[in-house]
Amino acid sequence: MSESKQKSLGDGIFERLLLRIQSGELPPGLVLNESALASEFGVSRGPVREAIRRLQGIQLVSRESYLRARVSELTPKAVIELFQMREALEGYACRLAAERMTEAEIEALASDLESSRTPEGPEGVLDFHTRVVEASGNDRIIEALCGDLYHLLRAYRRRSGATGGRRPLAHREHWQILRAIRARDPDLAESLMRSHIAHARQQLVGDAPRFSQVARAEEVPAD
Repeated sequence: MSESKQKSLGDGIFERLLLRIQSGELPPGLVLNESALASEFGVSRGPVREAIRRLQGIQLVSRESYLRARVSELTPKAVIELFQMREALEGYACRLAAERMTEAEIEALASDLESSRTPEGPEGVLDFHTRVVEASGNDRIIEALCGDLYHLLRAYRRRSGATGGRRPLAHREHWQILRAIRARDPDLAESLMRSHIAHARQQLVGDAPRFSQVARAEEVPAD
């Protein structure tokens, strides 16, 4: 098999495994058997190994002694550190968005936010945080939060949104943030975004004993 073809297969397997981890189908702590996965996907172990290596690179998979690959556990320390980083970077991204977002972008985001309000809304129509980060216009922040790290953030966010009725509250907080952006109030926009992410962190860390048992979150990420 050519190197390019193996890489293409590895990319496809990476996406499939990523979705399974994010949905909870592959729960934290589960050992990933390369041979079994290769048989399931109908490929050699090479593309599977490459996909797992990439998942390890974004900390969704860990390698233990004897080279066993395991879906990473969500520890309170890891959650706190990741959400602290989000609070700092996304807070500032929101400040920039309040200054730079065009009126058309604001209205498009408002329309999509309204569409995502009910379960009948279009599935996957909105990733509020990504839209705000991209509107910041800061390439460094965009790369930090929307590159490979995005997949790790999304996995944590799904678990936050799946606990304790977080989704309705998060939706209201999204509207508050958007109103501050629309009002061109960068101080308020940054403060609201930081508080919003802190609330999500508290919700998830407070439910730490149940990390590995959180129900699958099929909806759009709620935090």
